[in-house]
Amino acid sequence: MAETPFQQETRQSHRYLPIAEHGLIGDLRSVALVGSDGTIDWYCSPSFDAPSVFAALLDAERGGRFELAASVPAHTKQFYFPDTNVLITRFFTEEGVGEVQDFMPVGTGRPGEEGRHRLIRRVICVRGTVPFRALVAPRFGYGAEPHTLREEEGLLLFDAGERALTLTATVAMECDGRDALAEFKLGEGESAVFALDQAGGEIAPRGCAHAEAEHEFNATVAYWRHWLAQSRYRGRWREMVHRSALTLKLLTYAPTGAIVAAPTTSLPEQLGGERNWDYRYVWVRDAAFAVYALLRLGFAGEAEAFMRFVTTHISPGDGAVEGPLQIMYGIDGRVDLPERELPHLEGYLGSAPVRIGNAAASQLQLDIYGALIDSIYLYDKWAQPISSAQWDDLCHLVDWVCDHWDQPDEGVWETRGGRKNFLYSRLMCWVAVERAIRLANRRGLPADLLRWRRSRDDIYRRIMDRGWSEQRSAFTQCEDSDVLDASLLMMPLAKFIAPTDPKWLSTLDALTEDLVSDSLVYRYDPEASPDGLRGDEGTFSICSFWYVEALVRAGRVDEARLAFEKMLTYANHLGLYAEEIGRTGEQQGNFPQAFTHLALISAAFNLDKALG
Repeated sequence: MAETPFQQETRQSHRYLPIAEHGLIGDLRSVALVGSDGTIDWYCSPSFDAPSVFAALLDAERGGRFELAASVPAHTKQFYFPDTNVLITRFFTEEGVGEVQDFMPVGTGRPGEEGRHRLIRRVICVRGTVPFRALVAPRFGYGAEPHTLREEEGLLLFDAGERALTLTATVAMECDGRDALAEFKLGEGESAVFALDQAGGEIAPRGCAHAEAEHEFNATVAYWRHWLAQSRYRGRWREMVHRSALTLKLLTYAPTGAIVAAPTTSLPEQLGGERNWDYRYVWVRDAAFAVYALLRLGFAGEAEAFMRFVTTHISPGDGAVEGPLQIMYGIDGRVDLPERELPHLEGYLGSAPVRIGNAAASQLQLDIYGALIDSIYLYDKWAQPISSAQWDDLCHLVDWVCDHWDQPDEGVWETRGGRKNFLYSRLMCWVAVERAIRLANRRGLPADLLRWRRSRDDIYRRIMDRGWSEQRSAFTQCEDSDVLDASLLMMPLAKFIAPTDPKWLSTLDALTEDLVSDSLVYRYDPEASPDGLRGDEGTFSICSFWYVEALVRAGRVDEARLAFEKMLTYANHLGLYAEEIGRTGEQQGNFPQAFTHLALISAAFNLDKALG
């Protein structure tokens, strides 16, 4: 007899942890997701967008994993070592308590070893005795590249040809030619160390004894605490804001200053659906908003690094078909991000397809010009003045916006149902021109201000004339339509309209009625506005935090605070958010999501200010 859909889902759920049951560690080059059961089931080496080594999150059988847990029944809890990105997973058994400390050193500090990437797992018995089991089962190249395992100079070498990893362990490991297994028992105060290193190149293999693991642990803790000490935030939600800041920092790629949208690919926006995308790239919009959030907190270094990325890798004069900017770039600035499917992977909980690359890179999304120019304006205001060459590039962008703002595009949500005259795109084109005018006036910089002001005013009138629906008494998703869209929550946030303007208050009421559910906000209704994809999706967490901020600015502070506190209950046990939240509160989509965490920071900042 064939399984029912419920039976299939139940069987699958035993093989996959919920997305929310993960913590994040990283070294500003790549990250690993560590499950609350002690298993690393996502890790790409040596960079965010490199092929995976562990990807059991996308295929429990073929993806590869690094298990490290108590080998007897245990209750687990997970937390971050205070003010750091060092993750602790604790195992409570009948005979004792043990913990695994997971971290990735941020640079070794040793001359000639700047390219070393290490993942260190230190397991300690803190009370009684605890038996442990470790299984290291990498599957290179998204589970498609075979490898061999052999011992070499006291290390275990997982060799897949061009890609290889070495494992050092302070306990005996059994090998079967492909995977390594260890079973061991620790008494109170005893510990074991596992260190996974990228192999090959000019970096010599090196073990990791107890003393070195202790040194690396202390150095990593010190790095994160020193970084976080720069924060100027002293408000009510300090722990959540600082966790969001630490998460955004983990999503930065130190060699170039790039900021990825999320460190994962193909985690589904709907179980069993096709809305599975690769987010391990630099979205101009997401990165620019992240710069704004970090600047708010006092992290000017990250903003400066991203500006270097923009200056180095984004050429406004490259003559691209869809305009001087792509919507996204590789972490090294590359523009070619071909999208393809990996049919040999079943997907998270069977949610295929698994995709790498992203075809949306070729879309036209006019809003990115506003996001980028706004971040440049804020950087110039709060960090340091931009250079004359950067101003020339910015003028080129603004001139292009003046010529092309009235085109239909794919919009902020990257719909695949054809181009439309999205209101949010118009709004952010207005932002692009308006912020450039402000910057020119404040700095006395040369600009065609007559033309810029004319375009700014034309965009404003177009939005007010064709973006307003008398029938809905609200601004709408597209020109001359009656469909609502949560992106319009940015209208007062971008200072396009007064937050107490009657037209805006009416729009806010309409959005609340149509798209808000227990403080959670849907992007739009796919039935009312087809987006070219099958299925539904959860509420979009960045929109929920935008909603909080819109309520604050409208003077509805009590409502805003309640909505914000409700949103905090949807975070996972570590304060992390995926892209979306499902109907029963589960995290959906790629995890963790930069967009969500930067919006949390902004909402907390403005809510604090309103509360006094």
